[in-house]
Amino acid sequence: MRHPFLAQVAEGLAERRIATLRFNFPAMERGLKRPDRPALAQATARQAAATARRTMPDLPLVAGGKSFGGRMTSEAQATEAMPSVRGLVFLGFPLHPAGHPSADRGRHLFSVHVPMLFVQGTRDALAEPGLLADLIRRLGPNALLSSVENADHSFRVPARSGKTGAQIMAALLDAIAGWIAAICSV
Repeated sequence: MRHPFLAQVAEGLAERRIATLRFNFPAMERGLKRPDRPALAQATARQAAATARRTMPDLPLVAGGKSFGGRMTSEAQATEAMPSVRGLVFLGFPLHPAGHPSADRGRHLFSVHVPMLFVQGTRDALAEPGLLADLIRRLGPNALLSSVENADHSFRVPARSGKTGAQIMAALLDAIAGWIAAICSV
């Protein structure tokens, strides 16, 4: 939760008047390299959403995360809808392992019944753009893709793109803030 990217996202969203609650999965908290089992990771995401609801009961609640965190949050939501969650935001959804394109990791998303925003780099090795676009098309109007041109899974872009990291972050944050405003005003 203290990763510089996540801290920057939280600070940028705060500047846009969006509160965030960051958390660590148990394995990360213990300093382990291997992620938690899905059941434990999903329970942790569910617990974080419940804590956010208790802490800020009058604010609209959107859940999600970066990579594994987003996928575990969506799997938790697909298994049993988290109370009060109005939408899910994914920063670099890991649709498949690098070098093994497949949409299998996205099957559970058809059981998610809240709006979903996928913020994804077009050079993300964990989500082949065509596969992700097709999945989002099949998910229908509840799913929206916000592509970050030339960005990889960590939202880094090559220098030749002409974009700075600050420009990429600002565009990413504006996309999230605009989407949250739209789904929470309904």
